[in-house]
Amino acid sequence: MANLTPFPELSYRHNELFLEEVSLSQLAKLYGTPLYVYSYSALVKAFSEFQNAFKERDTLICYAVKANGNLSLLRELAALGAGFDIVSAGELRRVIEAGGDAKKVVFSGVGKSQEEIKYALEVGIFCFNIESEEELFRINQCAQDLIKKAPISFRVNPDVDPKTHPYISTGLKNSKFGVPFSTAIDLYRKANQLSHVLIQGIDCHIGSQITELSPFIEALERILGLIAQLKELGISISHLDLGGGIGITYKDESTIALNDYANELLKRLHHFPGKLIFEPGRRIVGNSGLLLTKVEYLKESPDHRFAIVDAAMNDLVRPSLYDAWHEVVEVTQPSSIPSRPLDIVGPVCETGDILATNRYLMAQSNDLLAILSTGAYGSSMSSNYNARPKAAEVLVYNKDHYLIGRRESFTELTQRELTDFFNQTSLTKNKLI
Repeated sequence: MANLTPFPELSYRHNELFLEEVSLSQLAKLYGTPLYVYSYSALVKAFSEFQNAFKERDTLICYAVKANGNLSLLRELAALGAGFDIVSAGELRRVIEAGGDAKKVVFSGVGKSQEEIKYALEVGIFCFNIESEEELFRINQCAQDLIKKAPISFRVNPDVDPKTHPYISTGLKNSKFGVPFSTAIDLYRKANQLSHVLIQGIDCHIGSQITELSPFIEALERILGLIAQLKELGISISHLDLGGGIGITYKDESTIALNDYANELLKRLHHFPGKLIFEPGRRIVGNSGLLLTKVEYLKESPDHRFAIVDAAMNDLVRPSLYDAWHEVVEVTQPSSIPSRPLDIVGPVCETGDILATNRYLMAQSNDLLAILSTGAYGSSMSSNYNARPKAAEVLVYNKDHYLIGRRESFTELTQRELTDFFNQTSLTKNKLI
């Protein structure tokens, strides 16, 4: 039987699975499947836990929008006092539309365009996290064009192994992210000579889904050494951005307690009086959400039993992309455990369209399954592959439920595409040379 301990908002009542006080089977009847469902209480609890761990210091918790950018979730986090970590102008526009404060936004990402930089300057973001020397000069020029000064920090790679999946390790010296530790001092010197940037901080983000404290401590100690060197050069650092990356429980991971994380960091920060910034995403929203799906067919081969469900890799790509584990549970609690496992697969025409393997479930056709821990990088990474509409999203709070993302219609799948190109004017036609 599945272990629901990491998900206190989930419980079986009279053999039916509830999220908070809401029946998941009733939500499936109302909204259909696949369906993302989020717990408001879990979201608030996770964010407040982060805030409280660092309440003794001037701290800004910048939720990583890439984890889940639903406008309703962003609005609720903004109301709780969150800042936001963004990696595109689209994410910045989402934050502003949701009522977030641009002055609490840090702009990360390796490929910021001129248009994105100027938009961020115009709305007055808190800081750019610079990830290359060319980006430094581009931001300076954009700020000069707008007669502004751009607040900056450099994202520095401390070359620390975060001991996580290679695809989500971001602080090693060969990473596309950030600037090498060895060149950081020289880059700060160059920035200090530019007319339209204002050095404010230093940034470090070593990876995602990290379950040990030691990589964070090692990275902090290296960054503090850089801050000391910069101080000797007359370059002051007013904020320290330690990124995100704290893992959650997907299967049986022993995760980092936030109070332990805070204590270990704070006892090394006595000589740094500035603002602390963190960029959690998964830790805030990961275990706040689940994906409901219906079993369409059962199928047997000589070596495998398959449950073919109506969710697919376009709805949840993490298992296909990272071989990631997500707990899968029956919405109607079974009375026994089967003797043979099932593979949970979707209808997409890819062999890799696998959501879970070797799960001991009693699922039958038309049964509902809940795929857990999908609040982060679930809906935000979804696609329309195989012309599949994106799933609806619902937020529950106590006994109430709210539609916060309607299911995409088939009309919406094609509404941006043009079929009358022969009738377009010569000014809009693509001309072959």
